[in-house]
Amino acid sequence: MRLLGYLVLLAIIAFVAWPYYEVFRLDEALGKDDMQALEELVDVPAIRRNYKERLQDGLGLQPDPQDPGSALVWLQQNLRRLGDAALEQTITLEWARDTLKEAAARATDRQPPYFMAAVTFAFFESYDSFIIRLGELGRNATHVRMRLRDKRWRVTDIIP
Repeated sequence: MRLLGYLVLLAIIAFVAWPYYEVFRLDEALGKDDMQALEELVDVPAIRRNYKERLQDGLGLQPDPQDPGSALVWLQQNLRRLGDAALEQTITLEWARDTLKEAAARATDRQPPYFMAAVTFAFFESYDSFIIRLGELGRNATHVRMRLRDKRWRVTDIIP
């Protein structure tokens, strides 16, 4: 009976540590510009769906009025004109890589900036959702949501 209890405890510890390991893998993939590894960790269609929902609802994504040339303004204009094609052209694996690297660079003063140094918060939202914050809350932080899909943790949303 005691062995079963230890096995259950070990399984819980492994499950809790699992997304942190995936964050480490994400850091390695970004640091090495390993697009193949990044492709395993980032769910680009899910990111597109989340951006489309926010843009249609008008929630969460408000362009910075001091930066009229921001990518978000450009994305909103293209989405109105081109619809889904704009999302497919704009939100790519390369875009996700660049966005994560830029967020890490904004959030840390380490040179060269790396993803793990920028993480200020990382914890579960639910058993299948893990949130990562790059930078201090209220100071232009970027949130990265990972979800457990098909027995793998993958980035499904990047919220600037």
